[in-house]
Amino acid sequence: MPTIERARTFLLEAEKTGKKPLIVILGPTASGKTAISLKLALEVDGEIISTDSRQIYRYMDLGTDKISKKIREKVKHHMIDIRDPDQSYSLADFQREANRVINDIHRRNKVPMLVGGTGLYISSIVNNYQLPSAPPDPKIREELEQELEKDGAQALHKMLEELDPLAASKIHPNNHRYLIRALEINLTTQKTTDEQKKTKECPYEVFQIGINWPNEVLFDRINRRVGEQIEDGLVEETQSLYNRYDKKLPSMTGLGYKQIVQYLDGDLTLEEAADLIRKETREYARRQRTWFKRDQSIYWVSGEQLAKEITKGLTQDDAVGGAQINQINED
Repeated sequence: MPTIERARTFLLEAEKTGKKPLIVILGPTASGKTAISLKLALEVDGEIISTDSRQIYRYMDLGTDKISKKIREKVKHHMIDIRDPDQSYSLADFQREANRVINDIHRRNKVPMLVGGTGLYISSIVNNYQLPSAPPDPKIREELEQELEKDGAQALHKMLEELDPLAASKIHPNNHRYLIRALEINLTTQKTTDEQKKTKECPYEVFQIGINWPNEVLFDRINRRVGEQIEDGLVEETQSLYNRYDKKLPSMTGLGYKQIVQYLDGDLTLEEAADLIRKETREYARRQRTWFKRDQSIYWVSGEQLAKEITKGLTQDDAVGGAQINQINED
């Protein structure tokens, strides 16, 4: 059964459960989530809630592969451009705001769709995490950032292994943002993140669609997209951000921006920066896939099959249709 038809069947069956529906489209970066989400949203009268932890930031468009404002006028998107790059944002912030948006979409008798690749954001909704009440502690965070600068990420990761082995096993040492936050939670509450991150039954009836490509195809898509981002002005976008914001901010250490900052600082050539973005994005895609594969409830579909479904009946002349065709090649 085609994916769109499965989604329609799910919506009919969800009506019998007494729960409101929630569709999730997930997968590693560059897998084609945007393309299928646009088509499905038009088919089921849906609205899209971004679960990309970097698309929340204003002024960061090319590096986060943000959907254009023109398309967002035709298919409503939420949780995009809601914070400045120097503003803090936590998993608890996302969960609270996303649930508010989901309830508002339900109230207007439309279908909410979580779309993105940040597994923790998706899990916080689908698994209904009962998140710790540990607001950011500026003093502890500053001390941890100083330790990071002085002793490096491996030293902080070793500290986390001693305090919270399970969290350490899930967080890569290079993911400084999550590493520092996990330590902050442990030091503030004296509890591991697993002890605090309890789950409850999800209040929504959920259908999760995962997009899967063979490694060689996915990595080729990633490589091509990085080249297109640089051609489209990623260096100029990063330079503009660098002129206004501290390069050590979490928003500025994301994939793409971090490596271009190294180029702007003279530490890398542009070619070396581009190659490093490609390499670290491929590694990130592997970690995303590992995270999602743990969830047995995800309905996986091949990217090739989805591409055929999406392009059927589309033309470049239509704004949304053209965007879908482009995203099949680029996303």
